[in-house]
Amino acid sequence: MKTSAKQILTILHVVCWVVFIGLMINAGAIAFSYVLSLFVSKGASNLYEGLNLSELKQYSTWHYTCIVSFMVALPALKAYLFYLVIRIFSKIDLDHPFSAQMADLILQISHVALGTGIVGIIANGYGQWLSKNGLESTETLRQHWNGSVEFLLLAGIIFLIAQIFQRGVEIQSEHELTI
Repeated sequence: MKTSAKQILTILHVVCWVVFIGLMINAGAIAFSYVLSLFVSKGASNLYEGLNLSELKQYSTWHYTCIVSFMVALPALKAYLFYLVIRIFSKIDLDHPFSAQMADLILQISHVALGTGIVGIIANGYGQWLSKNGLESTETLRQHWNGSVEFLLLAGIIFLIAQIFQRGVEIQSEHELTI
């Protein structure tokens, strides 16, 4: 493989690590802020990056907990997705890229992307339902749930790639048996 391709893969590996760490910090900061807001009376008024969910917390602690759970789950799922990509970068053998382990990792990525999209759609629907019930503060949450449909499309594309990879593994193993 050319040196420039190796450099690009190295840069992508580093970028994946940065995104992974950023998403984990995001999920952890929201979770920490939530726990703090349960004990501090005005904690929900500035939950995370100026997000004011005090109206929702006063309305129902249960709904507040559900919304914050979605806010933690989505970046955590995205972080896990990047963790799987990092595992691909660390385990791939570019001389023989078609392995059962790579096919399994790619299939796992498609499942996590599908789950992320579904959780995002559920979170968006739940936020809209709360908004229809008169809670205006849930409208500002849309920025945390962007891209849900895109994750479903991503899951489909990655699933297709996983199927191609699995077929490549089959062909490679058949080729090794005939030699």
